[in-house]
Parts: sequence; C-alpha cells; structure tokens
Amino acid sequence: MKTYHKDLTKGRWQTLSLAEQLANIGSEVSRAGRWQQKDSKLFWSAVERALELFYLTIADTRWKSRLKELTRLREIFCDAVLGGKEYGSTLQSLEQYFFYFALYNQKTKMSNYKGEGI
Repeated sequence: MKTYHKDLTKGRWQTLSLAEQLANIGSEVSRAGRWQQKDSKLFWSAVERALELFYLTIADTRWKSRLKELTRLREIFCDAVLGGKEYGSTLQSLEQYFFYFALYNQKTKMSNYKGEGI
C-alpha cells in the first residue's frame, strides 16, 4: 500500500488525541463519500488514505484498550466501501459518526483560544 501521510507515519500521528485522529479519518471518509459515484480514482485514493489513518490509529499503543472498537470501525468502513452487504453500513452514516469528533475538536480549539485572550 502506498504511503500518503509521510509526516504522520514518522510519529506525528501519535501526538494527536484519539478524537483528532478520528476526525482526520472522518475527513477521508467524507472525501470517499463525495467521490463514490463520481470519480473512481479519487474515491479509491480517499479509501486508501482512510485505511492508512485507520492503521496508524490501531497501531497507536495508547489506544490498546480500544483496539476492538477501532478494528470494528475499520471493518464497518470497509463494509461501506464494498456496498454495505454485511452490516448495511454506508459512507454517509459513517460521516455522521465522525462528524462529532470534528465538532469536539473544533469546540476544544475554540475554548483554548478563548483562554488565551483571543
């Protein structure tokens, strides 16, 4: 598999919180959903990038107690990519799931800025 996120594979990914990691995965899931019926090449590139981020998150030893949850989430993503035959999952439903991590990160960053007097 091609490496897309070279800076993240060198350890930067492990500096992010789980919510930040999941929000980043969600961005790729959203891109995959956007291109699913429009452009096969862009769709599969987004799928590969999402899988790379899933693998980096699963390999992050800080989340070993959540390994089952993370691997199941990856499995559901793969099911959605392949048509949802096993679980009835869709990329759109996964986008909704990941949206809350992005929202949490946004609110956290905004509250941090407010604390700095901005």
